[in-house]
Amino acid sequence: YLLQHQHNPVDWYPWGEEAFARARTEHKPIFLSIGYSTCHWCHVMERESFENEDIAKLLNESFISIKVDREERPDVDKIYMTFIQSSTGSGGWPLNVFITPNLKPFFGGTYFPPENRYGRGSFPGVLRQVAKLWKEKHEDVASSADSIHSQMEAASATNQASGALPGPETLRRAGNLLKESFDSRHGGFGGAPKFPQPSQPQLALRYARRFSDPEAVRMVLNTCDQMAKGGIHDQLGGGFARYSVDAEWLVPHFEKMLYDNAQLAQLYLDAFLVSGEERQTAVVRDILDYVLRDMTHSEGGFYSAEDADSEGHEGKFYCWTKAELSQLLTTEEFNVTTRYYGITEEGNFVDHSHPQPLLKQNVLSIVAPDFPAADRPLLESARKKMSETRAHRIRPHLDDKVLASWNGLMLGAFARAGVVLNEPRYLAAAEKNAAFVQTHLWDQKSKTLFLRWRDGERNQVELLEGYAFYLSGMIELYEATLQPRHLEFCVALAETMIERFYDAENGAFWQSRPSAKDLILKVKEDYDGAEPSGNSVAALALLRLGKITGQTRFSAAAEKTLGFFSGRLQQFPQAVPYLAQALDFALEEPRRAVVAGDPGAPATRELLRAIHAVYQPNKVVLGTQGPVEEFAKTLPVKAGAQLYLCTGQACQAPTSEPAQAKKLLGGYRP
Repeated sequence: YLLQHQHNPVDWYPWGEEAFARARTEHKPIFLSIGYSTCHWCHVMERESFENEDIAKLLNESFISIKVDREERPDVDKIYMTFIQSSTGSGGWPLNVFITPNLKPFFGGTYFPPENRYGRGSFPGVLRQVAKLWKEKHEDVASSADSIHSQMEAASATNQASGALPGPETLRRAGNLLKESFDSRHGGFGGAPKFPQPSQPQLALRYARRFSDPEAVRMVLNTCDQMAKGGIHDQLGGGFARYSVDAEWLVPHFEKMLYDNAQLAQLYLDAFLVSGEERQTAVVRDILDYVLRDMTHSEGGFYSAEDADSEGHEGKFYCWTKAELSQLLTTEEFNVTTRYYGITEEGNFVDHSHPQPLLKQNVLSIVAPDFPAADRPLLESARKKMSETRAHRIRPHLDDKVLASWNGLMLGAFARAGVVLNEPRYLAAAEKNAAFVQTHLWDQKSKTLFLRWRDGERNQVELLEGYAFYLSGMIELYEATLQPRHLEFCVALAETMIERFYDAENGAFWQSRPSAKDLILKVKEDYDGAEPSGNSVAALALLRLGKITGQTRFSAAAEKTLGFFSGRLQQFPQAVPYLAQALDFALEEPRRAVVAGDPGAPATRELLRAIHAVYQPNKVVLGTQGPVEEFAKTLPVKAGAQLYLCTGQACQAPTSEPAQAKKLLGGYRP
């Protein structure tokens, strides 16, 4: 994102002491602009304002300008987004905040147009007004900034540890609230704009299992079907866009994010295990094949995102006109394709991102899924031609940075899909990613996981979500393979995460290291939005790791974290659906599927496939080698492989039969 702005006439600085020191020395306010590489309105504001010589002159004369990538520094973004949301009532990117040299905010907003429009003041007018206030009423501005900071400090300290773990009724209420927000017509929870937020339907499935509610399962399966048919799903190239602007999943905001696709792959795996319907696995393969093709570094790291825009137009890469298709396809192919995808002359999408919008554009969505099987070959030949044509279009910008956090989410999806779908290439991709991250982002000597790598260089930032998300993914890889080295890395990640981010006195984890000097607030993030929070993922990962290793310190930190956020869980469970999944795990003694045998042997792999083939989210899978719990190490290893299904210190009679293993686990299917 910063590289995109390197040729602007604005004298941008990265977030850091050099810029802070210059602001103090020159007694200037800081203009802090936060966005990300695939952000549409960030591109618009750059084109309109940051590339404008006159506007750049205003910035360079009166401000020290700092550009931040929110995906590399979500901790910085969180602080100033909280200020903007509380002061204006809304938020988003680009996030433009004016702060004092000691980093306290006093004014800001999101997108500012270059002249008065949309009911917003012009950006040059805002700059002149802020510069005038800073010069003529500096003491008032500084006092206001101090007051705002005090209020933010007080608000961030409102969560106090209760110490009590909420009970099952909290989960019942969470499920009921989700059901109340269900869109019975289009699927999904809530209205437009509609984000997939996979942790919500995943919580609904856990709720359905715990309280035997098949209606909740139907809601989730309906949501999965509607999203898969919609324009939010790239019908030709695979993967999902970030959200749809409408309620029916039709017209997406076309950017594709790694974290969305990772979580959606997990959701569709869950949907398959609950329903047994292969159309769910087709979506999983569609997502993961897209990531392997378009979003993977040659050494195994996963890239971050693809833009919504190409050639200055949003959606141009993805959309089709009826006239274009009539020339590309045979008459028979054209007739089948227009019926299947609902292609019309007027189209269903207008690109408003450009002064000269593209007209009559069609976003592909499946409007006639039950057309005759005899037409399938025609549709496939049409899709092949369309894919080949699209491949010659100018692709949207690729954000090719590799983030430990998002890679952890996608690693987990590949690992689990590899074993559930019996797809060796997915497991191979997971193994390759683990090797990539341990080579490029993990410092073995200091036991440090850095957040970002790109083009041979890594940053020096550590964040909770990097550790928590990657730990979660590595646990999935361990459970899919039982390789002791993967469990050893899990333990190392967990130990460092607790040492550097955990608040042992009160519970829960800081988003950044408490010693960080470039942050005006210490934050414990808990909101599970498009991405789950670091605390939520850390809690569930540590609960699982505690049961696998028998190390109670992992489980204790997780349970104290749940206790810290107990008020949030009870009052607003819909805001923390991933954390509620961790609570679901904590409220019952999980089943431990212990597989005694050589991790690489075919018999072990067959048992692992059977274990992972049932929907039983409150289980852990472990072998008998490496840093596993002591009881597992005492179980006898016979010829081939044996499954011991254990609860506490008791195990059922072992089996070497995959069918019997599935029966013992008793997965949920309504």
